Amino acid sequence: MEKIKIAFFDSKPYDIEVFNGLNTKYGYEIRYYKNHLNHENAVLAHGFDVVCVFVNDSIDKKLVEILHGYGVKLIALRCAGFNNVDLHAALGKIRVVRVPAYSPHAIAEYTLALMLVLNRKVHRAYYRTRDMNFALNGLMGFDMHEKTIGIIGTGKIGKVLVQLLKGFGMEVLLYDKYPDEPFAAESGAKYVPLETIFKKSDIISLNCPLSKETEYMINAKTISTMKKGVMLINTGRGKLINSKDLIEGLKDGIIGSAGLDVYEEEGEYFYEDLSDRVLPDDLLARLLNFHNVIITSHQGFFTKEALGNIATTTLENIKVYFENPDVPKFANEVCCNCQ
Repeated sequence: MEKIKIAFFDSKPYDIEVFNGLNTKYGYEIRYYKNHLNHENAVLAHGFDVVCVFVNDSIDKKLVEILHGYGVKLIALRCAGFNNVDLHAALGKIRVVRVPAYSPHAIAEYTLALMLVLNRKVHRAYYRTRDMNFALNGLMGFDMHEKTIGIIGTGKIGKVLVQLLKGFGMEVLLYDKYPDEPFAAESGAKYVPLETIFKKSDIISLNCPLSKETEYMINAKTISTMKKGVMLINTGRGKLINSKDLIEGLKDGIIGSAGLDVYEEEGEYFYEDLSDRVLPDDLLARLLNFHNVIITSHQGFFTKEALGNIATTTLENIKVYFENPDVPKFANEVCCNCQ
């Protein structure tokens, strides 16, 4: 049997190191490309069995058709989310697999880190003391103990976050389309309507997937119902928040602070070094200028454990598919019914 050939897009040095190390077990032929997969460079996948892409590679209907024409049999996502793939277009042409869980602890812990840094203004203190400014003016935070946090999305990440925050003595409110009442009862948290989350929370954390129902769930209307000075954390997907409305909420003081590990138009910027260029995105540039906003480059997942799990699951997904190509649906495959 010929070696399975993988065209690996949006590759970074850490990807190459981890995947090459694990590939000694599988023996795939992997060709790494630095750029995102797009219509223009899709020809690089010609003759490959698999294209392996990350969260900011957008695979629309046209790109599905191109890849199918080149003989690609499988799209292997190195991420949990699959909103960046047109699954309807892929149906019957190319199978799609993902990594549904790589380390919920990594993202939950990072979510908590953003809360603590924002609240106690560690980021501002860091720069002050480097300039020999040891004044405390403007650095006051609040005790998280007995405050109310609303967690939107109680999948694996949301549940780990609940456990972490209960240790702070917080009141934890939950919202999910499919509530897990036994978990809530066991953890001491409580499911409430989404409107209650917005109205009562001192901190709101977005840990839900992006869908038609959740796109821009944080907008001018919902922001207007929030408690004044609320902290907003997003480690989910960028398009959960309307950035223009977020800026207005920050200016009005309704949003007291925001920690964003994702951004709605991040694909062109995140994971790249743009330090020698002018940022053309006016909304992102404006957000970066708020002292009460922290933006990071979608790094919540970025731990040794998570990256190892991503690589292992991705390579195993490929193995399972090529050993059972005619199975109607197998573990970690996504299809139209998943949306």
